[in-house]
Amino acid sequence: MSRTRQPPLVTGISPNEGISWTKVTIRGENLGTGPTDLIGLTICGHNCLLTAEWMSASKIVCRVGQAKNDKGDIIVTTKSGGKGTSTVSFKLLKPEKIGILDQSAVWVDEMNYYDMRTDRNKGIPPLSLRPANPLGIEIDKGRFPQKDLEALFPGMSADFTSENFSAAWYLIENHSTTSFDQLKTAVVNLKKQANKKNEGSLAYVKGGLSTFFEAQDALSAIHQKLEADGTEKVEGSMTQKLENVLNRASNTADTLFQEVLGRKDKADSTRNALNVLQRFKFLFNLPLNIERNIQKGDYDVVINDYEKAKSLFGKTEVQVFKKYYAEVETGIQALRELLLDKLLETPSTLHDQKRYIRYLSDLHAPGDPAWQCIGAQHQWILQLMHNCKESYVKEQKGKDIFFGNSLLHSPMLDLDSDVRPSPIGHLGQTASLKRGSSFQAGRDDAWRYKAPQQVVFVEKLTKLVVSQLPNFWKLWISYVNGSLFSETAEKSGQMERSRKNARQRQNDFKKMIQEVMHSLVKLIRGALLPFSLREGESRQYGGWEMKSELSGQWLTHVIQTVRLSSESLTALEIPNDMLQIIQDLILDLRVRCIIVTLQHTAEDIKRLAEKEDWVVDNEGLTSLPSQFEQCIIHSLQSLKTVLDCKPGEASVFQHQKTQEDVCQLSIGIMQVFIDCLEQLSTKPDGDIDTAHLSVDVSSPDLFGSIHEEASLSSEQRLLIALSNCRYLERHTFLNIAEHLEKHGFQGVEKITQVSMESLKELDQRLFEMYIEFKADPIVGSLEPGIYAGYFDWKDCLVPAGVRNYLKEALVNIIAVHAEVFTISKDLVPRVMSRVVEAVSEELSRLMQCVSSFSKNGALQARLEICALRDTVAIYLTPESNSSFKQALEALPQLSSGTDKKLLEELLNKFKSSMHLQLTCFQASSSTMMKT
Repeated sequence: MSRTRQPPLVTGISPNEGISWTKVTIRGENLGTGPTDLIGLTICGHNCLLTAEWMSASKIVCRVGQAKNDKGDIIVTTKSGGKGTSTVSFKLLKPEKIGILDQSAVWVDEMNYYDMRTDRNKGIPPLSLRPANPLGIEIDKGRFPQKDLEALFPGMSADFTSENFSAAWYLIENHSTTSFDQLKTAVVNLKKQANKKNEGSLAYVKGGLSTFFEAQDALSAIHQKLEADGTEKVEGSMTQKLENVLNRASNTADTLFQEVLGRKDKADSTRNALNVLQRFKFLFNLPLNIERNIQKGDYDVVINDYEKAKSLFGKTEVQVFKKYYAEVETGIQALRELLLDKLLETPSTLHDQKRYIRYLSDLHAPGDPAWQCIGAQHQWILQLMHNCKESYVKEQKGKDIFFGNSLLHSPMLDLDSDVRPSPIGHLGQTASLKRGSSFQAGRDDAWRYKAPQQVVFVEKLTKLVVSQLPNFWKLWISYVNGSLFSETAEKSGQMERSRKNARQRQNDFKKMIQEVMHSLVKLIRGALLPFSLREGESRQYGGWEMKSELSGQWLTHVIQTVRLSSESLTALEIPNDMLQIIQDLILDLRVRCIIVTLQHTAEDIKRLAEKEDWVVDNEGLTSLPSQFEQCIIHSLQSLKTVLDCKPGEASVFQHQKTQEDVCQLSIGIMQVFIDCLEQLSTKPDGDIDTAHLSVDVSSPDLFGSIHEEASLSSEQRLLIALSNCRYLERHTFLNIAEHLEKHGFQGVEKITQVSMESLKELDQRLFEMYIEFKADPIVGSLEPGIYAGYFDWKDCLVPAGVRNYLKEALVNIIAVHAEVFTISKDLVPRVMSRVVEAVSEELSRLMQCVSSFSKNGALQARLEICALRDTVAIYLTPESNSSFKQALEALPQLSSGTDKKLLEELLNKFKSSMHLQLTCFQASSSTMMKT
């Protein structure tokens, strides 16, 4: 019959050397399909099949027999593969001979010898062994190498019990330094031992001489009687007498040896019992050994002993063995219960859990201990999470009683800075944000920098889950791939059953992971986003006293903590669908952080009004626009990590509602600042503190209207506010829009458009207020000035020059110019144009109201109108030009050249006399500004 498998191949043996009866493990390929397939196993030429235990197709365990060769191959023979080969060899070591009087740390079995008469091995009683020192003198071991002696006496031995005993080897090895006199003494000792043996044999014969002589006498008497009588009668009588003698001898022998034979039977019985105890001492001592090893924690030893006892005595019919094996089973059952308790005990390391599961598997524990352990770990993790929440809630309530509300408000305090510092920078300076670290602070202000309980709770909770869930997940993976079980389990098929159970329980384990993730997320929501929980979940996952919401700084830190936890869990290769709920939490936290940060930014901007110092730079600006811009930039920078999307995260603006809310908040921030500007510029004079106004040294203070330590007037505040509005429109709002786009904000165009419209409305209101303040008095003084002294256009003298009312109006206009120029040069064209428009419009109205002019009246009116028009020519607008034109058209035309010449002379005289005052109306590098 042809073989269907390859021949066995031995590739390893452990250990690779040892004495007879050494237990070895043979490894290789094609070592058989089962115990019945193994039909041959030789090591160094000795048949070891009787002690062989087939474990698998790649592993066999056996004991080395008394081989003849010192070194040889390991040959395995199977039915399916035939005789195999070996790539390794085993070296057989010679055992060290130990005499009956030598000290030894181990029990030495009785020596065997070969009885040539019976052709079988026979045990030699210890008393029949020869003495360890046959010469009777002191032994002095020499230092000759054993290898040299073996080479010097090949095939011989120094053991005097050996057939190849060499006396010379023995003397060299044990008496190399012994003197000749001592050797002579040794000869005498040997002779005495020989004489004792002879004397012992002779004494044995002497002791039986009386019996021998009695038998001899009896036989002689019988012989004589037979010869004398020669009759049948005598023969019969002698025969009877002989029988009586023999019976009497037999009875006497029985009487003499009864006690000896009884003692012999008792000794044989005891010896048999001792042999049984010695042979099966493993089973008899096993219950006690199991108890001791369990106490020491040597569970591997207990399991190995149990497997051995089960294979030897599991199906025995001997009552004694049954009794002891039942005790073994009782101890093993107690061990199963103990290991199961240890397995379900928490906390426990993954290594211990695997070890206990493997022990229970090897002990064939009922049920599925691995799944029980997974369930216990799941419940323990959930309990830890809820206990963590309860402890921090109680601690928060205790602190609130002791400290009041200071802890909740402390992170939001502004540390005497003009602008709210960046949350990341603030936390970086005041506390360490490393994962798992505690916030440190100075002794004086420690309460100001202490993290809120919700933040510390989230750190503790995520750290707990990240530390426990990996072992929980790895335990499941080991359960699925069967690595929890040993080779014994593999051989018994338990590993395959476990894998089948794992496949059936995949959905149950998925629910466990989802429950842990849901608990984690809901506990964090209860601490930070309680409004996102359902009504029934608030009591289980909430309970926090939310007197004040966390600032954006702490929410940013929490988001970073949750992100790190998500990355740690993702690294375990947990399916993404199980971790999606954490991504949803991170998204909600990011949205909430943005909203809270923008709300707090609006509050900070509202407080900027308190920090306005009214110190004007060369461009007519205060620090308020810069502070506003920096506040926005710092807030956006603090949100950078929140706005950035980590792997697997969605954009924070993916929902339309989030875009609308953020857009409205951004518009609200702009509007808050605009309202702040309006509030500052329209405050009554009594509500404004005295401030110092710095001016450009290159601009002359024409009338000394603004000096150091002079309080600002309402008109000056309006001018400063107009200057700030102008800068906001041209620079600040555009810069902010650029930063918003850079950070990914949606609806930036809408934010900018709405803010610009609101800013322009404010600017126009403030401008109209200022023009009303400055232009109305000038306009109101024209009519009284014209008709002062009962002046009449119909009856007036020849003009001698420009009248004082117009000069007074020009001086007031110059004062307005000086005030505006001192604050902001860029506002001069806009303000002056509107003032000129108002004056020209009023002058035109007054001219049109005159019913008729005399010749001198018409000339006087034309002189004053032209003088005013020529003086403010650089600030004329289409509206003011139209007003001047209408005013001149209302006058009669000059008919004679004399009148025109007089008009020109008077105009030149006016310009010459007021040259210094009219310098401000001369053309400069400043450009005209459209109103």
